[in-house]
Amino acid sequence: MFKALTTFTDLQDNNYKYQAGDIFPREGFEVSHERLIELLTDANRRGVPVIEEVKEEVKEELPVVEEQPVAEEATKPAPKKGGRKKKADAE
Repeated sequence: MFKALTTFTDLQDNNYKYQAGDIFPREGFEVSHERLIELLTDANRRGVPVIEEVKEEVKEELPVVEEQPVAEEATKPAPKKGGRKKKADAE
């Protein structure tokens, strides 16, 4: 996929006018490889690239993980471990 870098008129597409940011080529119009090279480089009448290639982002679908219910006991704080408290030594 390509997009227009600037506004230009495509003389090989019945003078179709592309605005900066438009997708190139427009739907229903086929462009030769040679024409793409012209528009991607300075080998055109303007002498500067007028389109650029746009890489489509591939979104990787992550697996859906179902939430498991949490047991009520798991949400309660753990009881403190028992044991005796040490008494202070007498002097």
